[in-house]
Amino acid sequence: MNKKYKGIFFIIISAFCFALMNVFVRGAGDLPFIQKSFFRNFVAAIFAAVILIKDRMWFSGIKGNMKYLILRSVFGAIGMLCNFYAIDRLLLADASMLNKMSPFFAIIFSYFILKEKVKPVQAAAVGAAFIGSLFIIKPTFVNMDLFPSIIGLMGGLGAGAAYTMVRLLGEKGEKGPFIVFFFSAFTCVITLPYLILQYHPMSAWQLASLLLAGTAAAGGQFSITAAYFYAPAREISVYDYSQIVFSAVMGWMFFGQLPDKYSCVGYVVIVGAAVLMFLYNNRKEKVAG
Repeated sequence: MNKKYKGIFFIIISAFCFALMNVFVRGAGDLPFIQKSFFRNFVAAIFAAVILIKDRMWFSGIKGNMKYLILRSVFGAIGMLCNFYAIDRLLLADASMLNKMSPFFAIIFSYFILKEKVKPVQAAAVGAAFIGSLFIIKPTFVNMDLFPSIIGLMGGLGAGAAYTMVRLLGEKGEKGPFIVFFFSAFTCVITLPYLILQYHPMSAWQLASLLLAGTAAAGGQFSITAAYFYAPAREISVYDYSQIVFSAVMGWMFFGQLPDKYSCVGYVVIVGAAVLMFLYNNRKEKVAG
């Protein structure tokens, strides 16, 4: 399997894991979003630490990487906290769609920071996927509260910047498990004071939901990190929109939500955009070969 296909595989796995994480976060009920964020990252940090100890894989020591690790963690923390805030206050599909602005921001940041060129066909495919996601949330988008929507959009921006830093760190030789551990530990540290001062008691179900959310998030984090290691954003970001499909299926399974005709149109557009991107990249590789 070449690097591009590995990137596609891992980004779809990450989309499934993050959709599952959102379900558990929503299912945890009326808890502060910062408290939810702490437990999500605490579990992810444990998973990453186990891998680091097992493989003896710590900081590379490469000059300049610490700066990008901190930037990745800051942007990632902003993206995650904003996303959790939106999940608690908006419909699950709406919050997921706003977070899926991250590939657009990733491409923008990649263009300016990594100097990665974007072909017109690739830009069109990503744009089509975005339009498809708008079809999915169209019936409720106009009824969103303005402030939570802006916060959700900021979550997409933070995630896009964070994934660009992951790509840069991968090129500079930093290992994925350490990036995940650093980010998870960083977020735990900055949310711990709030948890100590404003802790809300949890039921057994709420605790279990947050632990499961953390487990799903760990899977998503490792997968998204691996995805951007293997391929640039312009080639794989469109596949991240599969999370919208996963969210719709899980919304039906766990909350009894059924997609309407507009959502079905959105699914077709998203899958069509993904196929277009795949065929275009495949043809380009054959021509280059």
